[in-house]
Amino acid sequence: MDLVTTGTDTEAGAIPSADDDALAIEIQPEQRAKRPRRENPARFILPPVVLGAALIGVWYLISYGLLSARRRFLLRPPHQVVQNAFLDGEVMKEILLATWSSTKVAFFGLVIAAVLGLLLAVLMSQTKLAERAMFPYLVVLQSVPILAIVPLIGFWFGFGRTSRIVVCVIIAFFPLVVNTLFGLQSAERGMHDLFTLHHASRFTRLRKLMLPAALPAIFAGLRISAGLSVIGAIVGDFFFGQGEPGIGQRLRTYSNRLQGEELLAAVIVSAGLGVAVFLFFTWLQNRVIGKWYSGAGGTGV
Repeated sequence: MDLVTTGTDTEAGAIPSADDDALAIEIQPEQRAKRPRRENPARFILPPVVLGAALIGVWYLISYGLLSARRRFLLRPPHQVVQNAFLDGEVMKEILLATWSSTKVAFFGLVIAAVLGLLLAVLMSQTKLAERAMFPYLVVLQSVPILAIVPLIGFWFGFGRTSRIVVCVIIAFFPLVVNTLFGLQSAERGMHDLFTLHHASRFTRLRKLMLPAALPAIFAGLRISAGLSVIGAIVGDFFFGQGEPGIGQRLRTYSNRLQGEELLAAVIVSAGLGVAVFLFFTWLQNRVIGKWYSGAGGTGV
């Protein structure tokens, strides 16, 4: 097939063949189909792996470079933590059972905080008077150090699981209320005017406009409060020793016995629990609102 056309052929009105047209279309860059760009998994996996390796290197540096042999119990090197804690079946069984106990406490506390927080935020969004009356006390509740009211919680609710759940509720309550209230108030003014034009009731406006607009903020509050509920479960278990032992009691026991490997293993497992809870609510947010909310995957998780 001759790709060179002379001026005589053009002037004579020669009709190009179908093969020439196909080749011309093929070589046009703007006609090529745009394929979706695939993200390289290494971009998400490599940075935390490199940072984790650097942190382990710093850990070794502190254990062997800055601490003498007599003081090395303050920070055992990583391989000793793995050998004497994570690879010890009895120790890991003890830590995992305690973690499961704290997980149940954190779950119940988060559920109670979510229900109360959503109801209170809805009430505050419906009337400015309720918002002005309640918001200062919510700030006060958030500002009071939880350790200052732990004795009162113990006096009122005992020193078992109930008090641990109360601590979780107090810690996880404020972010849920604030984020939900912000989301409910973030619906577009033009949409409010449209609902007013159609004489929509308060309940219809709340159900069809304000709650859908608030979903991203609600899930942001849930992710924050979920991590705080884990902290509340550990703090409550640390001070309330009655009932089924949780991870907080294990931390206190290992600390009193100067069991450095077990203590570090319990801390790592506790951190893993918080990360798992955060990832779960990130996945749930993407499943619920990821299809229509462009910022659902903005965390990069």
